[in-house]
Amino acid sequence: MDLNSPAVIEDPTDALSLAQALIRCPSVTPEDGGALALLDSVLAAEGFQVERPIFSEPGTPDIENLYARFGSASPCLVFAGHTDVVPPGNAESWTHPPFSGALADGYLWGRGAADMKGGVAAMAAAAIAFVRRHPDWPGSIAFLITGDEEGPAVNGTVKLLDWARDRGERFDHCILGEPTNPNALGDMIKIGRRGSLTGRLTVHGTQGHVGYPHLADNPIPGMVRLLAALTATPLDAGTTHFDASNLEPTTVDVGNAATNVIPADAKAVFNIRFNDLWSPQTLEAEIRRRLDAAAGNSVRYTLAFDPTNAVSFLTAPGPFTNLVAGAIEMETGRRPALSTTGGTSDARFIKNYCPVVEFGLVGQTMHQIDERVRADDVNALAAIYERVLSAYFYPDA
Repeated sequence: MDLNSPAVIEDPTDALSLAQALIRCPSVTPEDGGALALLDSVLAAEGFQVERPIFSEPGTPDIENLYARFGSASPCLVFAGHTDVVPPGNAESWTHPPFSGALADGYLWGRGAADMKGGVAAMAAAAIAFVRRHPDWPGSIAFLITGDEEGPAVNGTVKLLDWARDRGERFDHCILGEPTNPNALGDMIKIGRRGSLTGRLTVHGTQGHVGYPHLADNPIPGMVRLLAALTATPLDAGTTHFDASNLEPTTVDVGNAATNVIPADAKAVFNIRFNDLWSPQTLEAEIRRRLDAAAGNSVRYTLAFDPTNAVSFLTAPGPFTNLVAGAIEMETGRRPALSTTGGTSDARFIKNYCPVVEFGLVGQTMHQIDERVRADDVNALAAIYERVLSAYFYPDA
């Protein structure tokens, strides 16, 4: 079969072919581009019961999602992921067109190859191969696939989980197929994620002429003082499984184009990636304490925090993480590190329903021009997932 020809899924256990077909669906959030319909057809043909609920929220685009399940017995292992992708940028800058799914130089090229259509394809291929080999296995396999991970994340996984729960669906463990490996397949499993909290700080002054500073109140020195108070002392030293929490100023602005005017206000935005020592509420209290101490009676400021659904969480190392790590080591020869680094993911929603770990492809080029993954890694990832299924449902084999 010519894998560079228009996608025809002759063998759904061929993860590479399926990944190419998914990449050829231009599913830039919130557009689906046919990606979920493709998964629907592949899984339904193998006996999965598939539904594609659409969720809505005022001020956000409607999003189609996919839920599929084979079997009704417990335990139920869930594969989770997303088919939406970030915009490709300037298509002319790509070595191969961003939605071509090209195979060249040993790589699969295209937007979503790493993040995370390659992972979704490997999940589907592995589940189909397992079901074919074990038609009467003791349990269930489910899929939670959203089209809203790269966007607002409002009408995607969080609502899909609620929808499934309200229907009586129950899950025992989950693998999320985000690209977790820094350099090579088998490097790393994510067993948790840091939380994320964004603050917006405004220091208030009095606008005036730079030649008459006694008639004005420059907010910039106050802003410098407050930002220094936020960053001078680390929030913590880290924990057993997490790095130290980190506060980063991301913008500082006075909106002043004139060189002879003292501005009225100075504004800054900062983001905190925090570990399991903190909650958004305790962090907010600590930030206000530091600012109040630095401001004293001389700096006037206001502070607001953006709403957040990104809290830190940990899936403690144990039998499930060992099972996944063992399958990875059997296939790749590498014992993966257990990590909580990186940004947020939909695992922050899934952890409220069952233990979740993340393992997928190498993420070096995700969101970049010329996003790509090693072609051999896609089918290797499917083999790892199938090993996980075998070990999970047949622990004594």
